[in-house]
Amino acid sequence: MVSGIVTALLLVTFIAGSAWVWSPRRKREFDEAAQLPLNDNDLENSR
Repeated sequence: MVSGIVTALLLVTFIAGSAWVWSPRRKREFDEAAQLPLNDNDLENSR
């Protein structure tokens, strides 16, 4: 019984997390975060 409840809660959490990640409102923020490793401006200024 308990394992079924835990499984259901984890499934709901996974679906909610997936909906949050794939939300169109988050695209701009994730695109900016994806570009962080490619931006060398901070490394050049710190040397």
